[in-house]
Amino acid sequence: MRLTTRALCGAARAAWRESFPLDGRDVARWFPGHMAKGLRKMQSSLKLVDCIIEVHDARISFGACDTVTYNKQRASGPCPASGTELLKVLEFPKFPFEGGPVCVTRRGKETLGLKPHLLVLNKMDLADLKEQQKIIQHLEGEGLKNVIFTNCVKDENIKQIIPKVTELVGSSCRCHRGENLEYCTMVIGVPNVGKSSLINSLRRQHLRKGKATRVGGEPGITRAVMSRIQVCERPLMFLLDTPGVLAPRIQSVETGLKLALCGTVLDHLVGEETLADYLLYTLNRRQLLGYVQHYGLGEACDDIASVLKRVAVKLRKTQKVKVLTGTGDVNVVQPNYPAAARDFLRAFRSGVLGPVMLDRDLLQGPPAAEP
Repeated sequence: MRLTTRALCGAARAAWRESFPLDGRDVARWFPGHMAKGLRKMQSSLKLVDCIIEVHDARISFGACDTVTYNKQRASGPCPASGTELLKVLEFPKFPFEGGPVCVTRRGKETLGLKPHLLVLNKMDLADLKEQQKIIQHLEGEGLKNVIFTNCVKDENIKQIIPKVTELVGSSCRCHRGENLEYCTMVIGVPNVGKSSLINSLRRQHLRKGKATRVGGEPGITRAVMSRIQVCERPLMFLLDTPGVLAPRIQSVETGLKLALCGTVLDHLVGEETLADYLLYTLNRRQLLGYVQHYGLGEACDDIASVLKRVAVKLRKTQKVKVLTGTGDVNVVQPNYPAAARDFLRAFRSGVLGPVMLDRDLLQGPPAAEP
């Protein structure tokens, strides 16, 4: 007989960790050359753009995606949280390549003359959106009032984007475009959040055409700012696909872990077993115990070694290891922990373990909207 979620929680809650040990952990740098080059190209292309679409993973709707801008003086503290930090980096004339990193607060938005901005929270099918209204209120408190949740795989809510972009551009100043009636939009965001998938989805919906950009399940597929891609005929609209960019240094270890869980940072930079451990901690803490039934574990467990061992045995992921004994070498069959960790991460990323909201803690006290 299957155990209920409540029974599973009650059986394991006493042993669950209250916090995840971050001491001694770090997230390696992941800022390859194509990111720096792409960011410079994105800056130079801004004059041709009417609107910017910023794509985030809905599982990390805020907080974890604010990873692109730094304070000019490290001693002055962390950057103020804002969902448009990448946009501000693009708009600001002296990004890290000239004079060092600069952080601009939301209050500088009018001064910098930012382009119309639409935030798209993609992969909504993988996110726990029971508190969707709370998420929207939190983002509004950050000054982000134009938000659309999407699922590019199934084209959910995709048809809302073109009308919204048209509305935003129509209410903004386009004096630099003269009588040109076409729209040009730039798609930006951190790696592997679905920017290219969004463009392909828009083309399917409005042009009935197939893929225009290559997509993949790991970061770094799009490595350069591409030429304009048509996504709609009426109105005539073109989009620029861009490479995902991260900050040269992710300041918070836990932020890096969230990004890596969603496939934004390459797994080996953090460690597959470390990621699996953080995933296990997160699922148990949220009382999301789908992994127990998925792998037939019988009960919830907060020890990653024990979980991976049982997963490896269940999936027959084992490896032979030579052990030196007094009578010679002996081949011993052991669980393949890295392979089990990879399967655990794949199950989470594909949604098999159920929808998850990694930024749920940040919803406890949404920021007040600025006057």
